[in-house]
Amino acid sequence: MQYTTLGRTGLKVSRLCLGTMNYGPHATEAESHAQMDKAIELGINFFDTADVYGWKKGEGVTEQIVGSWFASGGRRRERTIIATKVHGDMDLDPSDITMKRGISAVKIRRACDESLRRLRTDYIDLYQMHHIWRPAHWDEIWQAFETLVQQGKVIYVGSSNFAGWHIATAQAFAKQRNFLGLVSEQSKYSLLTRNIEQEVLPACQHYGLGVIPWSPLEGGTLGGALEKFDKGRRAGEQAQQRLNKYRPQLEKWEQLCRDLGEKPADVALAWVLHHPAITAPIIGPRTMDQLTGSLRALEIKLDEATLKKLDQIFPGTNGPKEEGAGTADLKKYEAPEAYAW
Repeated sequence: MQYTTLGRTGLKVSRLCLGTMNYGPHATEAESHAQMDKAIELGINFFDTADVYGWKKGEGVTEQIVGSWFASGGRRRERTIIATKVHGDMDLDPSDITMKRGISAVKIRRACDESLRRLRTDYIDLYQMHHIWRPAHWDEIWQAFETLVQQGKVIYVGSSNFAGWHIATAQAFAKQRNFLGLVSEQSKYSLLTRNIEQEVLPACQHYGLGVIPWSPLEGGTLGGALEKFDKGRRAGEQAQQRLNKYRPQLEKWEQLCRDLGEKPADVALAWVLHHPAITAPIIGPRTMDQLTGSLRALEIKLDEATLKKLDQIFPGTNGPKEEGAGTADLKKYEAPEAYAW
């Protein structure tokens, strides 16, 4: 396993982050525990979850599963960097309006205490705002997080699904308060979804935030889904729509992976990892083989020629101006070069 620091902090995390969103809805507690044990065995020490995962409002099913794993001993908690999130609807009682979707000082405090209870721990390594909440002022937000840090309940604070200017504003207010502020951003990023290259990734690099991409395989679309589908594997309606929409690109993509002699999922992760702003993409393996196999992505080094071919297939927000003019120059995808000069 390879390790890096989380943004500008000294915290060492694995270059792959284990996503737990499947725990509960798609994996039993026993299966989830076995996968987390295997992840630790492989050297993956960075786990991501959220209070809303499990999709039973207010129950925090996935956090409970992670918590029962921590409670099973073996220094599992101490060996794990756990990240969770606050923002979504957690009103088990419909009249409990404080716990509805959004962020406030009261919501942050209560949600943190509930996550700690479900996770069976007394501190959260990385507490992330799951989405920007525009009505709340940053002074209120930072005061609430400062209190949690002072109480020892939270070590670091991160964001998720923030725009570049949200990150800049958050950091400006944090600096005024002599607070560390954000240390990470969790954004959707893949070969098919490259929007954050314009503003978010440059902002994260400037302010020293580690980036934790979610859906790096675009819901499995980049994991060899086209070949599997064409060979008879069933796919849901949404998956079929994605495959039909991107079929010309996916045909070229999967052929390129065959030419490289690598699995599409591994190449997709390797591409995400090649950007210097990226700390660790989130992987959500359904099987042990997928979990073990994902480590191959850390060994794949994409050369300039391959990066240019990928830019041709998946042009991003700027894209090649003419056939054969793909670029591996990341600056071409940042603002303002992506749309001006």
